[in-house]
Amino acid sequence: MATGTMTVYSNAMLNIASAKINLAGDSFQMCLLTASYVPTPDVHATWANVSTQELATGAGYTAGGAPLSAPACTLTGSQVSWTTSSATWAAASMTAKFAVIVKRAGASVASTDYLVGFVDLNTASGSSTITGQGGNLTISPQASGWLTLTHSP
Repeated sequence: MATGTMTVYSNAMLNIASAKINLAGDSFQMCLLTASYVPTPDVHATWANVSTQELATGAGYTAGGAPLSAPACTLTGSQVSWTTSSATWAAASMTAKFAVIVKRAGASVASTDYLVGFVDLNTASGSSTITGQGGNLTISPQASGWLTLTHSP
């Protein structure tokens, strides 16, 4: 199981603030990207910006990623946390470097779907990439969630 810190795309923050992304009510997908992806969190905004770096179908991965169910926002003190279910791939033997969360508007990920954030699996695994060993590959939010917003009164 990999758990890592999510880097939020700048445009995602704008889309959350302008109600284009509803963290508690929209559908989300986690897609895996190769080591060739170069994150540009201040520029990348939609799936079209990263889709060419997605893993191909095979080795336990299906292009288009895995759904993240049960999105929820919770308030604890002055902090709002956003969490979802984990993403799991069975019989995984693929190699990936990044896990990207996409707000899915339709039944599958489309080029205009908004990016939310990415997890560098290098940080989570301690190696340059993470490779499944034929078992389940699960990527989970941290205990505090994928994203936290803190208010300082």
